Amino acid sequence: MYQITSTNNARIKEVLLLQKKSALRKKKQEFVVEGKREVLLALKNAYQIKTIFYLPKLISENMLLNWKNDYHADFELIAVSEKVFKKMAYRQSTEGVIAVLSMKSHSLNTLSLSNNPLILVAESVEKPGNIGAMLRTVDGAGADAFVMVNSVVDLYNPNVIRSSLGTIFSNQIAVVSLDEWAIFIQEKQIKFYTATLQNANEYFFNDFTSATAIAVGAEDKGLSDEMRKIAHKSVFVPMLGQADSLNVSVSAAVLLYEAVRQRKME
Repeated sequence: MYQITSTNNARIKEVLLLQKKSALRKKKQEFVVEGKREVLLALKNAYQIKTIFYLPKLISENMLLNWKNDYHADFELIAVSEKVFKKMAYRQSTEGVIAVLSMKSHSLNTLSLSNNPLILVAESVEKPGNIGAMLRTVDGAGADAFVMVNSVVDLYNPNVIRSSLGTIFSNQIAVVSLDEWAIFIQEKQIKFYTATLQNANEYFFNDFTSATAIAVGAEDKGLSDEMRKIAHKSVFVPMLGQADSLNVSVSAAVLLYEAVRQRKME
C-alpha cells in the first residue's frame, strides 16, 4: 500500500494551505474537513468529497471503501503516516480521517422551504465559533434554514466546521446581501423579527407560529439600521442580572426555541 510519509509532499502542503487560506478555498471552491462524524454527515447530505487522507492505524481502507459504496461516492483514498497525519490534523480526536470537499452554492434560490418556514438570520457575526454554535441550534430546532447576511466570516472556515459539529452539512444555508434578503422576505411573505433593544418588546410577547425569520447581529455592534428598517418587529431577551447581553449564539437559541415551543403548542 502506497503511503505519504513526508510532510513536504505537495498534496499535503495543499491541504495545509486550504485549511489556512480563505482566498485559496474560494479560488479552488474546496475546503477541508476532519473527523469521521463530520465526513459521514457530509456524505449523507450529498456533499462531493474529492479526497480522503487517512491513517491506517485508526481507520481501515475497507471501512472507507464501504462509505464509497453506501453513499455512491467517488473519492480518492490516500494513506498517510502518523507524522503526516499529526501535521494535517487540528484536533486530536479526528479518528484518522481528513477530507477535501467541493463547496456548494449558497444562494437563496437553493433553499427548499416548508409551508411554514422558520429561519435564523445572522448579520455580520464575526466569530466563527458563534456561527458554528448557531448552526447546531438551527439543526437541533429543526429550522428550515440559516441565512448569513453581509457575512464577514468564511462559511468554510475550519473553526466554523469544527464548532458546528458537522451540522454545517445538515442545514440549508444561504450567504447573501441585505438587499437580496429584503427582496426574499417580501416575496415569500415571511414575518421578519430583529433581536435588538431599540423599539423592541420581550420576545415571548410575539407570535412566531406563522412563516418567521429571526435575526441576530454582530457581537459588538448588533444589527445594522438597514436590517432593523426591514423588520416587521424588534424583540429582545430580558436581562435580569448585571450583564447587559447574552452571547449572540445563546440569544439565537433562546429565540429559535421560543418559536419551536409556540409551534408545538398549536
